[in-house]
Amino acid sequence: MEDLTPATIAAWTTLMTVSRTLLEQVEGALKAEGLPSLSWYDALLEIEKSGTEGIRPYALKSKLLLPQYGTSRLLDRLVAAGLIERLSCDDDKRGYSVRITEDGRKLRRDMWPVYRDTLRGNFEDRLTDEEIKTLNSLLGALGTTIND
Repeated sequence: MEDLTPATIAAWTTLMTVSRTLLEQVEGALKAEGLPSLSWYDALLEIEKSGTEGIRPYALKSKLLLPQYGTSRLLDRLVAAGLIERLSCDDDKRGYSVRITEDGRKLRRDMWPVYRDTLRGNFEDRLTDEEIKTLNSLLGALGTTIND
C-alpha cells in the first residue's frame, strides 16, 4: 500500500487546522458577546427556515451533522430556553416537530451580526472573490466525492 503524497497530507492538515481555527474564532466572538454557541445559531436557522409547520428532529439532525443524542439534547435546551416549541404530529403520535418561537427568531437575529463580522474579518477580507470561488469549487468537489 502506498503512502499519501506529502501534498495531500499538508492540504488535509491545513484544511483541518483552518476549519478548527475559524470555528473557534466564531465561538469565541459569540461567547464574548454573551451569546450561545454556534450550534444554537445553526439549529435556530434551520428550524426557522422550515416555516410554520416546523421540522422533525431526524430531518434537522441531517442538516446539523450532529449525532442523534446531540440533536436531542440541543433541542431540549432550546425548548427549555423558550426558543423553540414542540408540535405533536397528527400522523405519528410518538413523533413531533419543532418550530421556532419569536424569542428564538430574535436570538438568531442577535447572533448573526457577530457571526457575520467574524466570518468577514477572518475569511472574506483575507481572500479575493476569485479565491473564494475557487475554494468553494474545490470543497464542493470534495463533498461530491464523499457522497458518492
